[in-house]
Amino acid sequence: MTSRPGPQVIFDLDGTLVDSEPNYYEAGRRLLARYGVSDFGWEDHTRFIGIGTRETLETLRSEYGIDAPVDELLAGKNALYLELAGASTEVFGQMRVFVERLHAAGVPMAVASGSSRAAIGAVLAVTGLDAYIPLYVSAEEVAHGKPEPDVFLEAARRMGAVPADCVVLEDAPPGAAAARAAGMRCIAVPYVPATASDPAFATADLLFAQGQSAFTAEAAYGWLLGGAEEAGRPAGPGART
Repeated sequence: MTSRPGPQVIFDLDGTLVDSEPNYYEAGRRLLARYGVSDFGWEDHTRFIGIGTRETLETLRSEYGIDAPVDELLAGKNALYLELAGASTEVFGQMRVFVERLHAAGVPMAVASGSSRAAIGAVLAVTGLDAYIPLYVSAEEVAHGKPEPDVFLEAARRMGAVPADCVVLEDAPPGAAAARAAGMRCIAVPYVPATASDPAFATADLLFAQGQSAFTAEAAYGWLLGGAEEAGRPAGPGART
């Protein structure tokens, strides 16, 4: 009898592996300022965490009555973001430990993100994560961004994995919804802890309700390999830490 393969892990990038949201916010603020928008604040930005850059810009273009085409806005924001990301991008400490531990154990990994392919590559390179996760998929390479499952399903296809064998790590409700739609398990680490009660997170198999401050590589690794109960951690749909 052939045994099932072990888990394969797909990471969201922004807000999950790296704290890139400050850079995305600043890139968006600078971009909108070029078009006369002077009141775009952090709270405005948080509405779009977990949503693809193109979809975000389409909404902002409509809300602020910007005449420029979306492709122009997208090119401008990507250029601003790449400049900021190349100067400084922080990896969440326990996420780096988790990635290194998975790599040492031979667990296949990929990144699936709503960011542009150029942005993903730049962030992985500047943080050194590309040494552990060379495979990545951008939402610009699939038909629909999150909360649709396309980017996760494409990542699984490139990994040669079936969705049921994949575990997604996500920080935002649209990403958690996309993981569920893809038929994958999900470890949720809300970037904004106040969103932990969002219905999309209720379907997560493991939820770190307090976000990155609660996430530990040990707990996630123990759960991933089926040792959550033995480690004294919760497991199963909707489990919380």
